[in-house]
Amino acid sequence: MEWQPEPENLRQLIQMLNSTNMADNAVQQQNNQLLEQLSQVPDFINYLLYVLVFMKDESSLVRTVAGLLLKNKVKQDFKQIQRDVLEYVVRKSIDGIGDPITMVRHTLGTVVATVVALGKVSNWPDVLPRLLQLLDSSDYTVVEGSWDILHKICEECDQELEDPLPDGTRPLNVMIPKFLTFFSAESPVLREYAISTTTLFVTQRSECMQPMMDTFVVELFKRANDDNAEVLKAVCKAVVALVESRPDKLMPELENVVNYMIHTTQHSDPDIAMEACEFWLSFCEQEELVESLKPFLDRVVPTLMRGMVYSEEDLLMLDNDNNDAIVPDSDKDIRPRHHRARTHDQHQADAQASDGESDDESDDESDDDLDDYYAEWSLRKCSAASLDVMSTAFGDQILEFVLPVLKEELASEDWRIKEAGILALGAIADGCMTGMGPHLPSLLPYLIQWFKHTKALVRSIACWSASRYGKWAIYGTEPNTLKVYFEPLLAGLLEAMMDNNKRVQEAACSAFATIEEDAGPYMVPYIQPVLETLVRAFGLYQRKNMLILYDAVGTLAEAVGPELNQPQYVQRLMPTILERWENLQTYDQHMFPLFECLSAIALGLGPGFRPYAQPIYERSVQIAGETLQMCQQAQQDPSLDAPNKDLVIVALDLISSIVQALGEESQQLIAQHNCVALQLVGMCMVDSETDVRQSAFALLGDLAMNCFVLIQPQLEGIMQQLIPQIDSDFTHLNVCNNAAWSAGEIALKAGDEVMQPYVSPLLERLVPLLNNVNTPLTLAENAAITIGRLGLVCSSMVAPNLDAFAQRWCFVLASVKDNEEKASAFQGMMTMISANPHGISKAFLLFCQAAANWQTPDPRLMEMFVQTFAGLKQMAGNDWESSIGMLDPQSRQVIRERYNA
Repeated sequence: MEWQPEPENLRQLIQMLNSTNMADNAVQQQNNQLLEQLSQVPDFINYLLYVLVFMKDESSLVRTVAGLLLKNKVKQDFKQIQRDVLEYVVRKSIDGIGDPITMVRHTLGTVVATVVALGKVSNWPDVLPRLLQLLDSSDYTVVEGSWDILHKICEECDQELEDPLPDGTRPLNVMIPKFLTFFSAESPVLREYAISTTTLFVTQRSECMQPMMDTFVVELFKRANDDNAEVLKAVCKAVVALVESRPDKLMPELENVVNYMIHTTQHSDPDIAMEACEFWLSFCEQEELVESLKPFLDRVVPTLMRGMVYSEEDLLMLDNDNNDAIVPDSDKDIRPRHHRARTHDQHQADAQASDGESDDESDDESDDDLDDYYAEWSLRKCSAASLDVMSTAFGDQILEFVLPVLKEELASEDWRIKEAGILALGAIADGCMTGMGPHLPSLLPYLIQWFKHTKALVRSIACWSASRYGKWAIYGTEPNTLKVYFEPLLAGLLEAMMDNNKRVQEAACSAFATIEEDAGPYMVPYIQPVLETLVRAFGLYQRKNMLILYDAVGTLAEAVGPELNQPQYVQRLMPTILERWENLQTYDQHMFPLFECLSAIALGLGPGFRPYAQPIYERSVQIAGETLQMCQQAQQDPSLDAPNKDLVIVALDLISSIVQALGEESQQLIAQHNCVALQLVGMCMVDSETDVRQSAFALLGDLAMNCFVLIQPQLEGIMQQLIPQIDSDFTHLNVCNNAAWSAGEIALKAGDEVMQPYVSPLLERLVPLLNNVNTPLTLAENAAITIGRLGLVCSSMVAPNLDAFAQRWCFVLASVKDNEEKASAFQGMMTMISANPHGISKAFLLFCQAAANWQTPDPRLMEMFVQTFAGLKQMAGNDWESSIGMLDPQSRQVIRERYNA
């Protein structure tokens, strides 16, 4: 007998489902309470399934919501649901797959795919055969519904479908041939399902797919001129997948493929054209293929440049020449930002004034990315990105095809065509900077002139394009480059930043941030006019552009460094920044960029930040502490919303910057606030989120350098937390990196007697990290420096292990720029060599090479090198000349002359 619902429970459920789309908060709260009650009813899953499958008189919305609740319930309680209940859900869902309502069919598909994905394909051996059998049904809705389930299962379980079942068969060996027969199905919906589903396994480089690849290609290109837009898009995506995973299947017919993709990139349907355009982007990213595109550049390049012209659809969204600077932004206009915690990087330590913190990862979201202030991914953006990658691949060779079109477009009276030319000019900047050099003296003034064009879209793209040539304007070979080119560019951008159109403000401010980052210390003579503009912008910008403005201020501080610490500059900037700091609510999303901005300012001002340090430090500690407390409360009470832990990260990073700025003076600031910062560090070093731990260890290292007397009483507990984070598998790379670095800073301050208990456990973790050739370079460098510092402080414990790491140690540190951290590490190495000279024998030549590469060793380091080489020379005796004779002549001369060896 079939399961039947209890009428009253069913009535309440239907009532609740009918009111789910009501906006009334009171009704929604009542619904939530009722849903909680109903979910306790035995067979609640069956009730939801009953509504979804059997109650055809109810609205599609009610049935669909029931299905989504069913899917969520299955995901949430999967391990607790009895097998027979799940079997009933799957069986009845597939039975109902021919439902006439598409939304209901697809919801049924989601339910089945969820169960199969959570329970593993092999545990549901009857599902795939039944679905494949249903593909032969004469009922279209059954076939379409079955395809929907199969597509979802293939997305969720692609690897499982590759694995043999208990009977030895691989599901894909049966499924793919069946899929291929649908490439020519009468229904375009079924053709699209077949192509897109099979393409999943091309993308995944499925082993089962390979024997059928030729058939796939043949059947695919039979649909090359399909009259359905969705099918054509699926064909284009499949061709891109082939380029990325099996280009050998396209290369024999490359000319035909290129001709087809050129034609399709110009399709009247912009969505089809965009999918086709992805081909050029993917092709040019394949280094082994790109050269084969060269014979076609004369046609591909103009096609891409034509694709950069705004479509009518784009303009409906973007074409706004209004003076909208006074129009407030809505929250939906502002994209969420994620703060990236700092990581100690030896290659930037010198530039960071020995603070040792910088981003370890490259930032994929550069200021050059038009995504910051234009529409979502489109044919225009894909065309520009493709031209960018193509110019990088071919360099100046591409200019013979770009320049004729560019000349025509830039001279056009049609602003849309001119704007596309300006976009193309910016897109080729990185790849063709040398070839564009002779043209830039005349082009750059035009770009600057277009900052004042009547169309806001032209003004904004001109700002972006000009910023791409900022390095040429700063470092170019033209006479008086700064005066003739950089100053007009800077002046033009500063003026454009005050534009009354918000999009132009955004583009100009982003471009300015790029320029000042490129210029670095060359910005120093222009600090005053820059600050005047930035401060005025704080009074003009709305919320969205304010985010970029904070970044521009922070980038200025990083670019000019201590030069910002002049009374006239500080007095002009800080009142505005402090006003924002004092008036912003803690959980305003502007707090994140403001924290980052203040961190950069603190580092730039150094001791000049002292008058502002206390209130900023106090609030940072308060915000971090409150946020951690609220997160703990939310863990204990699921009804509470947990705050964004990024606030903890930015607060720790700002405290770190204050400590670096004030140096040892920060000890007094921290002590007078009961060392709450140390308590925060202790909590955050064991936090569940890696970014929080990463910032905690960065701050710990800064505290060790500047406030060791405060952390010494807690050192045993700190080291117990620190040592396990130095993971030989570097599972959490940046946490491991910062922990290794902070251990070295602690060692320098703690001294021999205090550090002895921790040397062995540290070496057990640091030496394998250093010797592992797969260890990322930054982490290997920090491990090497910390080992050197341990050797400096506790030579008697480290020196006996010298031969276990000396070779890799010398090799890794050879690439690090000379700085104080490297110097202390080499002092430790030479102390260890003195204690165990035989330990350096395998690494002798590498050590000599490293000594010869030092550019400006300080006197103390010089003396240690001299003493070390004297000891090694004495030990080698008559073999000394033959030993250093293996060095290259220049290094040998440096060793003899500089170190008297």
